[in-house]
Amino acid sequence: MTKLNIISQNPESTLVAEFVPDQKRERNYQSEAMLEDSFIKQLQEQGYEYLPINDEKALIANLRKQLEKLNDHKFSDPDWEAFFRIHLANQNDGILEKTNTIQNDFVKVATVSQPDGSNTFRNIKLIDKDDIHRNSLQVINQYVVEDGSRPNRYDVTILVNGLPLVHVELKRRGVDLKEAFNQINRYQRDSFWAGSGLFEYVQLFVISNGTFTKYYSNTTRNAHVRKTQELRSKNSQKTSGSFEFTSFWADEKNNPIYDLVDFTATFFAKHSLLNVLTRFCVFTAEKELLVMRPYQIAATEKILQRILIATYDKKKLGTLAAGGYIWHTTGSGKTLTSFKTAQIASKMPEIDKVLFVVDRKDLDYQTMKEYDRFEKGAANSNANTAILQRQLEDPNCRIIITTIQKLSRFIAKNKKHPVFEAHVVLIFDECHRSQFNEMHEAITKAFKRYHMFGFTGTPIFPQNSSSNGLPHLKTTEQAFGDRLHSYTIVNAINDQNVLPFRIDYIKTMKEKDGIREDQVWGIDTDKAFMSPENITNVTRYILEHFDQKTKRNSFYKLKDKRVGGFNSILATASIPTSILYYNEFMKQMESLPEDKKLKIALIYSYGQNEAELEQEGFMTEENSDDTTGLDATSRDCLERAIKNYNEMFHTSFDTSSEKFQNYYKDLSMRMKNREVDLLIVVNMFLTGFDAKTLNTLWVDKNLRMHGLLQAFSRTNRKLNSVKTFGNIVCFRNLEENTNESLALFGDEKAGGIVVLRNFEDYYNGFDDENGKHHLGYSELVDELLREFPVGQPIVLEEKQKLFAKLFGNLLKAVNLLQCFDDFKDKVLISERDMQDYQSMYIDVYNKFRNREKHDKEDITEDVVFEIELVKQVEVNIDYIMLLVAKYHDEHSGNAEIRLSITKAIDSSIELRNKKDLIENFIDSLTPEVTDVDVVWHEYVQRQKEQELESIISEERLKPEETRRFVEASFRDGAIRENGTEVAAILPPMSRFSKDRATKKETVLSRLKAFFERFRDIL
Repeated sequence: MTKLNIISQNPESTLVAEFVPDQKRERNYQSEAMLEDSFIKQLQEQGYEYLPINDEKALIANLRKQLEKLNDHKFSDPDWEAFFRIHLANQNDGILEKTNTIQNDFVKVATVSQPDGSNTFRNIKLIDKDDIHRNSLQVINQYVVEDGSRPNRYDVTILVNGLPLVHVELKRRGVDLKEAFNQINRYQRDSFWAGSGLFEYVQLFVISNGTFTKYYSNTTRNAHVRKTQELRSKNSQKTSGSFEFTSFWADEKNNPIYDLVDFTATFFAKHSLLNVLTRFCVFTAEKELLVMRPYQIAATEKILQRILIATYDKKKLGTLAAGGYIWHTTGSGKTLTSFKTAQIASKMPEIDKVLFVVDRKDLDYQTMKEYDRFEKGAANSNANTAILQRQLEDPNCRIIITTIQKLSRFIAKNKKHPVFEAHVVLIFDECHRSQFNEMHEAITKAFKRYHMFGFTGTPIFPQNSSSNGLPHLKTTEQAFGDRLHSYTIVNAINDQNVLPFRIDYIKTMKEKDGIREDQVWGIDTDKAFMSPENITNVTRYILEHFDQKTKRNSFYKLKDKRVGGFNSILATASIPTSILYYNEFMKQMESLPEDKKLKIALIYSYGQNEAELEQEGFMTEENSDDTTGLDATSRDCLERAIKNYNEMFHTSFDTSSEKFQNYYKDLSMRMKNREVDLLIVVNMFLTGFDAKTLNTLWVDKNLRMHGLLQAFSRTNRKLNSVKTFGNIVCFRNLEENTNESLALFGDEKAGGIVVLRNFEDYYNGFDDENGKHHLGYSELVDELLREFPVGQPIVLEEKQKLFAKLFGNLLKAVNLLQCFDDFKDKVLISERDMQDYQSMYIDVYNKFRNREKHDKEDITEDVVFEIELVKQVEVNIDYIMLLVAKYHDEHSGNAEIRLSITKAIDSSIELRNKKDLIENFIDSLTPEVTDVDVVWHEYVQRQKEQELESIISEERLKPEETRRFVEASFRDGAIRENGTEVAAILPPMSRFSKDRATKKETVLSRLKAFFERFRDIL
């Protein structure tokens, strides 16, 4: 194959190298309709065919025509009807099955009827992924659905070979982008499933208000949301997930492309859109569709391009010129990028093997789990060198995950193995760690025809390189070659893909022996920091501020459980220091009640000299699971800590080799599930560990350069709207080191982006670099009190919208400020007034939500509500029962307590539908009652049975079947609407009667209301 052929076969880059927007912009007012017309016109100019299709009959006719064209095959009417019914509009298939069809099962077998009555079979492609330019792209708008839960009219839809694969929801300029996001959620709930369900084939959504444009996949990234939705009916299958996981488009240099005109010119370029749909989506084993972000696509294409060039320029094979490194900041999704790269490379006919090389056993296990999540069985992991050898010799093992240690041992034992002559791609995870040594050199000498690529969040430059090791392997570039793509922490925070940091510097040492406090603060000696006074003071500070920093009084859903706040890591300077801290925490918590004690764990494996760590800035083997090098004292202390852990979680770990590895894995899992409150470490868990529930790092050790940024970045993974930043609390003066690290891995101005502003700015308001003023907490409170006095009804709808926006902004401000120590004494609204405002907010929310349910026309104007922030401060039934018990104990019937109960219920979304239950219960209490909780349980059980009996009687349901159905629903956490369960409880009626459908809907509505009323109440 000549180089000319290579170029002709090389697909166009998905991203533009650098996008320069057209400076000419329309200055006149643009309505939503005008925005839509302009968008469609631009698509037509880019080669899309416009179709005036707005009903299902025309949509299906066009689908048949496009598939016939793509496959050069003419369907007979009966064959088409059968193909359409079985493969495209199967009533048993929902969004997940249809997503799998587009991503993995896009070639279907059609029956072809012959004149003699016999049948033959033919493969029918729904989409051509080998030659993307054979696919047809069409655009429709204002498509009407009449037979959903309520009528809907969609904005713009892109058809690929007649199938709706991309849906675009537009709002006029100035309208919050979340409104378009919420609109799509309603479509998925109300009507995408209607008719033949063709709109459930939509893979990507694009939302825009003209000024800002984002895209995202049709399924959520949170597996627990999917699992919850599987229990619900097809028509309520919400799979578009959280607004937090929508993405901006960008060019190769990470310049974001916001405006719809610019977005259309780049993202909707025909080859770009088809590449995203056919190459850069991953439908995982957990039934989640992940669409790659621009920087991930750019990195993948850069690597594949480098492989192609070096493959046909033989002189480059086996040299640095055949590879390179990717600098993508921690938390940006390097595993997905590496997986997609490995997947595509492994399918290239010239490549024999793809080796994904990690440097620790636990990462071997973690990476295997991640790769398995993306595609079950896509990669093979190995427990020992013998298994690695078998995999290397098996031509069917295309992707192999191994540790660098196992690979180097294999090389040492098999000097002349045939695999060293094979054409291999080596991908190194986190390439700044253990690759800069003899093992790396042994690999590059053994393999002859290789491409070597490294991924890192913190590259090694001359400024942060080690003074030890091989002189020709000091930097990432020396070890791996050119930097192929970079995406820094500044890029990630600007794109809202990771969170910024908030850093506190806390002084815990006082003047002593004539040394001033500022001098003590600068002393970096073990003696000063290991003093009993300092250990005691730091421990006391953490215990006193733990709830505040980890937002322990804020609630959210995690894997269908209601959890309070986040968890944290305490990074200590040495093993002896970590032991002192662990013992001091145990001592100080002795006097605390059980519900106030933290669940604390301790882990370490071996100690590294603190001075060496300070010099190098990182640990050579951060998460080693080898405890053989521990001295007797360190091992005994770790044994005691693990014994306490075993008692807490009913496990049976110890410090022996295998059980310690299992302890590490179990501890990792419990940190991710927020079951451990505080983990005390020395080096372990400060790199490579990813837990979205972790929001605070307490630092009592010297960190610098990449070690500092790696450690800080454990806290800044996105989770929900409650978690807005990573909390760093430093008990050493690391400010200069922090600035140095951010300048190296971001830029000189990184501090203003990566680190949050000070308390005064968020409290009083500030002007940003562009001169835009951001309202502070005090300004929001002033406006709220002035415009909407407490208790005053808000009648006009426009005023209600203003109030919702203002109070939503206040909720976000309070959520941010709660972690600042200064905020406690500067709160401007009393707790009771906040409850009243929250009640008003929920009233407005319910009004708009109910209006939406009953509107016959699309709602073009909506209001964005911060319901997740409302729920984080939401009271639960336990708190209400405490107030009820207090009210009952004060036999005089304290009116103030009764009012507190009413206000607390009104301010809660979850408790409002239980208000009459609670108030009737209070009224029924007599002086003879001694245990309010016991009586409450009895009361609720009676009410539950009475109300269920009423539903059974009034709807003439089958009693036993209905009770079993309801019990199963409470057990599963949702009312089941699919399957035969609902039909089994209905009274005898004709299966085809319209009355039966109406009855089913009425019964489900009543049972859902019953379920919501009695869930989480006992």
